[in-house]
Amino acid sequence: IMVLSDPEVESAVLISSDEGASFEKHPINFNILSLLFHPAQENWILAYSHDSKLYSSMDFGRKWQLVHDNVMPGRFYWAVMGLDRESDVVHIETRIGKGREYCTPCRAQRCTEGNRQYLFPGHVDTNSLVVQDEYVFTQVTKSGRASYFVSYMRESFKRMKLPKYCLPKDMHIISTDEKQVFAAVQEWNQNNTYSLYISDSPGVYFILSLENLRTSRGPAGNLLVDFYKVEGINGMYLANKLVDNYIKTFITYNKGQTWSLLPAPATDVAGNNLHCILPFCSLHLQLEMSENPYTSGPITSKKSVPGIIVATGNIGTQLSSANLGMFITSDAGNSWRQIFDEEYNVWFLDNGGALLAVLQAAAPIRHLCLDEGKKWDRHSFSLAPLYVDGVLMEPESDNHIITFFGHFSHRSEWQLIKIDYKGLFSRRCMDGDYQTWYLHNKGELCVMGEKQIYMKRRPGNRCMLAQDYSRIYSSEPCPCTAYDFECDYGWERQADGNCSPAFWFNPNGAAKSCSTSQSFLNSTGYRKVLSNNCKEAGRNVYSPRRQPCRPRAPRGLQLSTSQGELSSPVGSNVTFMVSLNEGDSLRTSIQLDFGDGIKITYSNLSRADDGIKHIYRTTGIYRVTATAENSQGSDSSTLFLHITSPLERVYLSAPIVAVRGKEANLTAVVWPSHTRTLTFFWWFDNSSEPIITLEGSISHTFQSEGKSKVTVQVASGSTVMQDSKVTTVKEFFRSLLLSFSPALDEHNPDIPEWREDIGRVVRTALSQVSGIHEDQLLVSLYPGLPTTAELFILPDEQTSTEDMLFMTLGNILGIGHGLGKRNGFNTYYVKGLVLIYGVWLSAPLVDSNSLPSGSAMLMLLIVVFVGLAAFFIYKFKSAPPVSPHTQEQRPILLLG
Repeated sequence: IMVLSDPEVESAVLISSDEGASFEKHPINFNILSLLFHPAQENWILAYSHDSKLYSSMDFGRKWQLVHDNVMPGRFYWAVMGLDRESDVVHIETRIGKGREYCTPCRAQRCTEGNRQYLFPGHVDTNSLVVQDEYVFTQVTKSGRASYFVSYMRESFKRMKLPKYCLPKDMHIISTDEKQVFAAVQEWNQNNTYSLYISDSPGVYFILSLENLRTSRGPAGNLLVDFYKVEGINGMYLANKLVDNYIKTFITYNKGQTWSLLPAPATDVAGNNLHCILPFCSLHLQLEMSENPYTSGPITSKKSVPGIIVATGNIGTQLSSANLGMFITSDAGNSWRQIFDEEYNVWFLDNGGALLAVLQAAAPIRHLCLDEGKKWDRHSFSLAPLYVDGVLMEPESDNHIITFFGHFSHRSEWQLIKIDYKGLFSRRCMDGDYQTWYLHNKGELCVMGEKQIYMKRRPGNRCMLAQDYSRIYSSEPCPCTAYDFECDYGWERQADGNCSPAFWFNPNGAAKSCSTSQSFLNSTGYRKVLSNNCKEAGRNVYSPRRQPCRPRAPRGLQLSTSQGELSSPVGSNVTFMVSLNEGDSLRTSIQLDFGDGIKITYSNLSRADDGIKHIYRTTGIYRVTATAENSQGSDSSTLFLHITSPLERVYLSAPIVAVRGKEANLTAVVWPSHTRTLTFFWWFDNSSEPIITLEGSISHTFQSEGKSKVTVQVASGSTVMQDSKVTTVKEFFRSLLLSFSPALDEHNPDIPEWREDIGRVVRTALSQVSGIHEDQLLVSLYPGLPTTAELFILPDEQTSTEDMLFMTLGNILGIGHGLGKRNGFNTYYVKGLVLIYGVWLSAPLVDSNSLPSGSAMLMLLIVVFVGLAAFFIYKFKSAPPVSPHTQEQRPILLLG
């Protein structure tokens, strides 16, 4: 026995090995939200914590070990015996990063990164992993459309195929019994209902069984489908369907191949005639599953008593919550009787030989029946009325003890009443106590392809059933008919009962593995209902026919990535899938051109069934082309694959000064470099819409003076980065190129912040030595080495003309000239009327080895602005001012 402590008091597990006589306390360092016990190993437990971590214990909770963190709630499953390689395998859905879930099986006590296997190649939708019996399901949504995948017998995942224009919005797995999948699918035109689809054995190809199933939502928001599998009868199901705004109950005897309404009883519980005639009036049943596992729920059946169903329902034109009563059938739904006019909980006792009914209210009376609901004996098991909360019993056991638990009033404590009903039976049943009955569907004895005779106890005999007595007396296969087959994938049932291909389906497509030296099974439009046991006599009319493969040119070549995505990170493994709708696949060669100069050729398509892997080393957009060719012809398919790498940094290179009405060049520099895989969004001032380009450069004309803010956003997949700059727009300006001592290069980290700080210091220093206001000076340092900058002199109210601005420029040059004379500058001329002033220094300005970078920078700047100016280059030409990014020569001031 395990008891969990109150997490608000302490985190501990209390374990008893002596049926609760004593308990051992085992502290734990996490709070348990839910537990999952192993289906075969009773000491193996999975525990899910409040912080989304999954723990495992192999000794009934005494010791715990972390399996994985970031596990999605309810998306963890123990191994299925006989399918998973190891019995301690755990299937989990984990979250790695924002919105990226992965499905992985790993060992419960050894779930390290090296031991994890990712069966599905890529991320999946949140809360989409489902593991049931032989199947593993998951879902991937792209471009607003969901795709569903299935792994059968733990093999590789395959895309589930629904009819082409089903276009599902949602899918829920209802059942995986008998190696077949029943799924509730909400199609594109459905809002409050779902349709029932059933699959082939691998769970890949689905066909429609019943439209407009009634659904509802549970307290936790989970989908509840009005669909019920009748225990003990192969292929028998019940479902509630919306028909002309009415909910009606339907029954099938052939696994959803055909459905029909339920016949109502001839009389009510008092014996009055009901006059309920099909199809205008019928019996309707409540099919919801009980939320309380200790009550019977509105409908119940049992494998040990095939043919008997007890359910809550009503008679009329539609399902209703009013006028509910209890109904029973003992011939598998062909006829029904009303047994109560109120709602009861009903349990099967004695391996199904007896029925116990408890009114859903406070009552000391219980009803017990031994003749399939025809006569009920009343028994009182408590003196005071007991509110029954549930019943405990051992199913499929010879133990004849049941335990009621409930309370006498809303304020009283729980009461337990244990009853041994063995005394109701006089002896064990003998051969003469049984009788046979024929399973039929409205008189048709062949059900699911065979005639079955069942054995049951004669009603009224008070003998105990043996647990192992055979319920089926005899079984004989029947000749196959059209209704032993369902329409194959891509085919639809017509009014005459025959199956014809849907308008979107090509029935002449040969199998992919077909070769001219082989044959293949070609569908006739029918597929046998799974677990149907009919025998085809003579010529097989409905089963697939073996036909020789004929030479065909390849048609319908399809090329895709394994995940259906058209982008992938650089350096990752990309798996390409190639498929062919028509053609001799074993004699058709496949060539795949990856678009990066590498090609690969396969002699036949079957060798590429597992996909073709390739790694791209550089970013870019690649044209990937697949070509299929044989002696009859060829076909090709192309996709364009974007290979991207994460953006690390974006720098906007923009002029800090521009001339109004003239084009200025702006460039976005991206690290690391990308090739044709980025999108650039350019925002100017208060523009409501950006300019979008695929290149990192753009020309723009500023139309008004003042300060203009430019922002560039760079998008790579879901990643967006941006940088902004402010450009001052003037009618005219002058500029000087600045150069610095090589010693400064040793302390230049080449980052925007450093360049901004140095530019600010240069601007302030020049303002101080020249007397020009800082508002008229702008300094822009260029990226890269050697360190260079550009000084811009802007006009103000006093320098409103270009000539006056020219004089301001001369003042700055004069400062440099004077400094040069005082410090031994030399002058000489070069071709092109350019005057150069130079100085030769006997020692370096800064000893970079003896000073830290910060001190070296300060000393350098002091030297620069106290008087160690090096060169002036100035072209005496009265040309109009130019953009800082034109090719025209400009004055250059070199500071050393």
